[in-house]
Amino acid sequence: MVFTPSPMLLKLLYTRGSLHNLPDGQGVAFSLKNRLDTVKITGLRQVQVGDVVVPAAQVTLDLGNGDVRPATALGPADGQALELPVGRSLTFALATAALPEGVYPVQVWFSTDALGDLHVEVEDAIVGAAASRPRIPRSDDDDYSEAAIQARQRFAEEFTQQHFQHLKSYSFDAHDLRGNCEHFVGVAQVPVGLAGPLAVNGEHAQGDFLIPMATTEGTLVASYNRGMQVLNLCGGVKCTVIGDAMQRAPVFVFADARGARDFGQWVADNLERIRPEAESTSRVAKLQYIDTYLTNKFAYLRFNFSTGDAAGQNMVGRATFAACSWILANYEGPKIEHFYLESNFATDKKASQINVMRTRGKRVVAEAVVKRDVLQQRMRVTPEQLAYHGQVSTVGAFMSGANNNGVHSANGITALFIATGQDVANVSESSAAVLYSEVTKEGDLYLNITIPSLIVATHGGGTGLATQHECLRLLGCVGPGTVYKFAEIVAGVVLAGELSLAAAISSSDWVSSHEQYGRNR
Repeated sequence: MVFTPSPMLLKLLYTRGSLHNLPDGQGVAFSLKNRLDTVKITGLRQVQVGDVVVPAAQVTLDLGNGDVRPATALGPADGQALELPVGRSLTFALATAALPEGVYPVQVWFSTDALGDLHVEVEDAIVGAAASRPRIPRSDDDDYSEAAIQARQRFAEEFTQQHFQHLKSYSFDAHDLRGNCEHFVGVAQVPVGLAGPLAVNGEHAQGDFLIPMATTEGTLVASYNRGMQVLNLCGGVKCTVIGDAMQRAPVFVFADARGARDFGQWVADNLERIRPEAESTSRVAKLQYIDTYLTNKFAYLRFNFSTGDAAGQNMVGRATFAACSWILANYEGPKIEHFYLESNFATDKKASQINVMRTRGKRVVAEAVVKRDVLQQRMRVTPEQLAYHGQVSTVGAFMSGANNNGVHSANGITALFIATGQDVANVSESSAAVLYSEVTKEGDLYLNITIPSLIVATHGGGTGLATQHECLRLLGCVGPGTVYKFAEIVAGVVLAGELSLAAAISSSDWVSSHEQYGRNR
C-alpha cells in the first residue's frame, strides 16, 4: 500500500446512517466499512460522539460471525492486530449512555499497519425507530447454508401464500455464490439453445464454435443459427479486437473555472507519478492514460485501464480511488472543494456517445463478404436490397437518436451474457454498434459491424458459477488470456444475427418466421 488517504476520502469509510442506540441501554454503536485496501488495525485511541469522549477501554469491535474483541486488545504484534479486508464492515459498540434523537459529530482515532494513524470525522444522526416491518431472514454466521436458504424460502411462501417448486431447485453448492448474490433463495432457469457452429477467423478465436444462447424469445436461436450457416458458407466471419479500456471517471470541483483548468494541467504533468498509485491496488489493472474534460468549474478525469480477463469495473474503481487519494494529498494548487469517485461520465451501464467514440471494454469488429448466390439462395434477398435497406434504416436510427444503426445486437449479446455469467446490465452499453454494408465490385455483400463498448469477462463476476462456467468451457474461453477470444466470438455472433434479421425483414419473412417459431400457442 503506497497511498495515504486524505481526510476527504477517510470520511467515506464511515457508514452513513449506522449510528444507533443499542437495545436495553447497552450503549451506542456505528460502523465503518473498508473501502480502501486490506489493512490491519493496530490500535484504537478513542471515539467521540458529540461531546462524549469514549476511551478504548469502553469500546468493543465486532467484525461479525462471532468475531468480537475489546479495543484494548489491539496491538501491532501478530495476533493482536485486527485484519480488515476490503469490503468488510466493522461495528464499534460504545459502553456509554443512550443518545437522544439528533445530529452528532462522530470522530474515531485509530492506527493501521499500512496507513499509519488515521482520524475519521463525520456527522451522523440518531433517528426514531421505524415501524416494524417483515424482514427477509438472513444468517450472520453462514447466509448460504441450507438452513438460511430454507428460512428465506419459507418466508417467501408464507409472505405470498404461494408454493414454489422450480425456484427452489438447483444443482450447485450455494456457497459458490458469495460475492454474486445476496439473500439467495433459488434460481431462475433460463432455457439455453445451441446455435452454430460458427466459423470465426479471429486473431484469438480461430475455428468452429458452438454458441450457447440463453433466451426465452422464440425464433432468436433459429435466426442466429441461420445467419451463422450463411456466414460459414462464405468462409466464416473475420473478427478483430481494436481497442481495450475500462474507465472510472471522478470529478473534482473548484471555486472557479481557472482552478479546474490548472488542476487538469497538473494531472497531465504528473501522470507518471499517478500511475504507480493507481496500479498499487492490483496485479492486473494497468493505467493507460487519463482524459481530462473541463466544463463550468468542474474537472472530469476519465481514467482508462486495461483489466486482463476481468470486465474490471470494480477493479478500476479501486485503482482510481487510490490514485485520487494520492492526488488529493499531493495537489497544492487551488483548493479542491468537492470530490466524487464517479461523476456519471464513465456512463457505467448506460449507452453514451463518448463510449462509442472512445471505447469502453473491448472495441471489436466483425466483418464478412457474403456471396451473392448464397445470399439469394439462403436468404432470398440480393446484396443491393440489403445495402439499400441499410441506408434507409440508418436514417431511421439517426432520426430516433438510437445508439445503433443495426437491427438487434442486444439480442445475441444478452443471450450470450446470460449463458456465460456476464453482468447483463452491461448490455445497455455493449449493444451500441455501427453497422456498415456495401456491394462489392464482384456483386457480393460486404458486411461489417463495430461494437465499441463490449464489456465482457472470462474471469471474475459470474463467470465461475456452475452453468455459466460450463458455457464458457463450451466456447473454449476458460483460463488466462481468453477474454479477447470471447470478445471476437461475441462479435461474430452479433454479425450473424444482423445478417439474418435484416434479410428476414427485407424479404418479408420476419412475421412468418415468428408465427412459425416464436408464438407460444
